[in-house]
Amino acid sequence: MQCFKLQRLLICFCAWCVSPLFKLSIALFQRFKSYSLTGGNMILENFKRESLIPLPVVFISTISEDGIRNIAPYSCVMPVLRPLDLVCVASAKMRDTYANIKSTEEFVLNMPGVDMVDKVIPTAMHVPFNVDEFELAGLKERPSEKVKAPGIEGCYAWMECKLHSIHEEVYGGFPYLLILGKVVHLEVEDKIYNKEDGSWDMEKAKPLMMTGSDRGMHFGTASNIGKFEPFGAMFEDGKDPLSWMHKEKEIQ
Repeated sequence: MQCFKLQRLLICFCAWCVSPLFKLSIALFQRFKSYSLTGGNMILENFKRESLIPLPVVFISTISEDGIRNIAPYSCVMPVLRPLDLVCVASAKMRDTYANIKSTEEFVLNMPGVDMVDKVIPTAMHVPFNVDEFELAGLKERPSEKVKAPGIEGCYAWMECKLHSIHEEVYGGFPYLLILGKVVHLEVEDKIYNKEDGSWDMEKAKPLMMTGSDRGMHFGTASNIGKFEPFGAMFEDGKDPLSWMHKEKEIQ
């Protein structure tokens, strides 16, 4: 009798293992095992940092040596320190954007507003190298001043860049790149920029931003909270050591 009960229990367990409910339980475990609760706070796995840092959405436009136009949305983009004219782009290695930048040494950072959120997926899709992504995404090109790569019409700012350097790294078996570009031409829409103090109106620009989650990308924007502090406030003498950068600068 005990053997019969054990046999029935084993059959039930096997049936449970192949049931949709079991598979759903495993899927939920895989999703939620990446955090635990400690003292009322949620402890996340370290790789989830992008879910807590709002990032800009930047369209990088390039052109191949054969004249094929490419666009890709990036969020790991940042200026390199305040006094410099360098920008840094973190990228996976197998990207058309990287291939074009490496061969032509030029690219454009296009800053979109929230009204261009529907262009993220069309430009993020993996398509053959010979596909013109301006046509694919239904975007119009904007002639650049200092580089051959075109900008994107409809954005609120454009940074034309020449390649400064590429740093190839491997972390945890995953290859990645840090691309440094020198800004050679910077342009912004008049309606969002204050020529008097170099500030810009985020309410008018509505910069497109995103955070990541287990399921994908969540889009939003930034807003001004009305608080201002001068750079000099960080120094004992109250003077900004980089104030010379902004004196006698001609803004066209």
